[in-house]
Amino acid sequence: MNSKILYLECYSGISGDMTVAALLDLGVDEEILRNALDSLNLDGYKIEIGRANKCGIDACDFDVILDSEKHHHHHDERAHHHNHGYGHGHHHEHNHEHSHEHEHSHEHAHEHHNHHEHRNVNDIYKIIDESGISDKAKIISKRIFDIVAIAESKAHGLPIEEVHFHEVGAVDSIVDIVATAVCLDELGIEEVVVSEFYEGKGHVRCQHGIIPVPVPAVVNIIMENSLSLRITDVKGEMVTPTGVAIAAAIKTQDYLPESYRIHKIGIGAGKKDFEKANILRAFIIEDEKQLKKKMKSGY
Repeated sequence: MNSKILYLECYSGISGDMTVAALLDLGVDEEILRNALDSLNLDGYKIEIGRANKCGIDACDFDVILDSEKHHHHHDERAHHHNHGYGHGHHHEHNHEHSHEHEHSHEHAHEHHNHHEHRNVNDIYKIIDESGISDKAKIISKRIFDIVAIAESKAHGLPIEEVHFHEVGAVDSIVDIVATAVCLDELGIEEVVVSEFYEGKGHVRCQHGIIPVPVPAVVNIIMENSLSLRITDVKGEMVTPTGVAIAAAIKTQDYLPESYRIHKIGIGAGKKDFEKANILRAFIIEDEKQLKKKMKSGY
């Protein structure tokens, strides 16, 4: 049995792209991930994988760039346009400090939305089931989407099948979630511990108006899955629905071992710049007690 544990340290929140970046940084082959995502047969996006510097810390950067955004995605600006389009018309972004970018992005969302149908959770399950990813990655992906759909249906007061993932956000979410599942499978992770979630405060803009942070879907996921939340003085959203749904779906243990050895560290860059480094650290650790037992038994 694999005695290695994945520990996600969410001291600057968590998002889908931060999680994928941290797992890639643990050594997942980029080519394997790209091939897995190609098998989804989704159009309208491209992936950029690179490095970013966050408060002097070198981190892996995973970016899903939607075709609809390309013409206003400059290198510095692209960070501010990750969309999660969940719910019935609900759409908010990773970065909310630039209101003019908001308006631009929202016009865009509407424009894009006119050309594409909405996708509900069953449409997304079909995309996952028909892809070439492993059965295990399919199960993890669907479990994560299930958690998001339940939380969004509650937030919007709609039956699950009526929760629509807008095309503009659905592609982003599908890629982040499936990429996470593929990376976990590649790393052979069985046990996962997640820290408490540090979250900011204030409000963010969505298509219906201005809503509080943590956003309703995040609060619902934290409540339904008995996760721990810590509100900090940071202004803005640090925990996204995709990020917290991933954590809720993959967590298997509540606590870290009393003492452990660290085998590997992966660092994923967030798209914001806070006073504290906007990173997600992923540790592969082994319980010291288990390790000693293994050494004694000679394997």
